[in-house]
Amino acid sequence: MKILICDDHKIVRDGLRQILQQLPDENSIEEAGNAREAISILENQQFDILLLDISLPDRNGLEVLESVKSTWPSTNVLMLSMHPQEIFAIRSLTLGASGYLTKDTAMEELLMAVTKVSEGNKYLPQTVEDLLVQHLDQDKSAPKHESLSHREFEIMINLANGKSLLEIGHELSISNKTVGTYRSRIMVKMAFTKNIELTWYCMEHGLI
Repeated sequence: MKILICDDHKIVRDGLRQILQQLPDENSIEEAGNAREAISILENQQFDILLLDISLPDRNGLEVLESVKSTWPSTNVLMLSMHPQEIFAIRSLTLGASGYLTKDTAMEELLMAVTKVSEGNKYLPQTVEDLLVQHLDQDKSAPKHESLSHREFEIMINLANGKSLLEIGHELSISNKTVGTYRSRIMVKMAFTKNIELTWYCMEHGLI
């Protein structure tokens, strides 16, 4: 089995590699420190599983997931995140991820998840499953951000993190004007007038 780890922290990559080396079969493990490196490696090699950090320095992990599943649909993607929030799990699965794990996952559970995903199955830890059930069972209205498209959600997160329209446009390979149009749509849907309101909202909902 060929596995690619994409995480910007070397200590995390080293830890994941050590754990994955305990899988019963002989495996080939490669590493990437950011989205650009991961895409470059994927362009030259075929992998069974991509362990993908949702928070990367050069591109949002959800955007990378979408690109990977579009270009290499047979690659199973297991998302890694510091956030247990159901919104990230839902969006990851919607975009084609085979599973979603938080970074405090126990070693045994990580190995179980990789094994299940390699067999073509989906995997969610119990904590995330519980959050999803709570989300589905909620009687109150859905949070405002759930009305956003994937691209709008992605740009909202970038704006909330203080990035400029120029920076966002460069990262997403779209024009500043297009980013500005998305920002206007987001502000209308969210009923906000200033970026700081987006930032506070995202912080309150655990999105950043």
